[in-house]
Amino acid sequence: MTDHMIDSTLSELERYYDTVPRVGGARAEDFGPLTLFVQEGAGWPYYARPALGGSGEATAADVRRVLSRQQELGVPQAFEWVAETSPSLRAAVEEAGLTVHAHPLMVLDPSAEPLPPHPEVRLLGADDPLLTAAVTVPALAFAAPGTTVGEAGPAELAAATAEPSAEEGRARAAGKLAAGTSAMAAAVRDGVVLCSGMYNPVGDVAEVVGVGTLPSARRQGLALGVTAALVAEALSRGARTVFLSAGDEDVARIYGRAGYRRVATALIAEPQG
Repeated sequence: MTDHMIDSTLSELERYYDTVPRVGGARAEDFGPLTLFVQEGAGWPYYARPALGGSGEATAADVRRVLSRQQELGVPQAFEWVAETSPSLRAAVEEAGLTVHAHPLMVLDPSAEPLPPHPEVRLLGADDPLLTAAVTVPALAFAAPGTTVGEAGPAELAAATAEPSAEEGRARAAGKLAAGTSAMAAAVRDGVVLCSGMYNPVGDVAEVVGVGTLPSARRQGLALGVTAALVAEALSRGARTVFLSAGDEDVARIYGRAGYRRVATALIAEPQG
């Protein structure tokens, strides 16, 4: 991609990041150079990020004001932004005491050859009996990040799906699927969900999110199969730009084989814990 194309894409993603919380049921609170999104009612918790089109750079004092408000509201103290779009924010959030995590931000090359459908991957509907397991698998995956094969497997998944939080996650996902504001795909073998993920569309832009493989089932191409199914569904619904944030450089290399190209770095800041 040329520099001009990358700049245009990043501007498009900035609009996406600002719109997703609003259509997802969050209200926006103005903190000058920063916007805090707060979920109203049940739904995904959101974050603070640079104000769209805002002028001026956020200071550590601005960040601390948002952190105090997040603490007052009892919501996660989290910031998300793109390093190349808001280059000075990292220093401000670190001065305010937060830890920053970097993730390759990747966009699907429109000319990339689509991956063939994976035989074990299918889309899930709002009333699918495997939906609870599908929303639970990524949590187990992200608890043991990386691409190496891990210990958590079907037994751990069964225990996790019995927790009350799993039902809450299922209900949230079912609402989005029923409303057509998201889609979920899962790799299923012998009735067990081994990998799952979703995409969230806004207009003709779609972000693939939460793709995670049960640690014991890694290195089998399942994440790419799930991603390919989500991309195919997004494109069939009119998406023009499909993007994702990879967990780390190793994961980014895997997505690179599927036609994704790195355009920037997504940053997430949260209290050290």
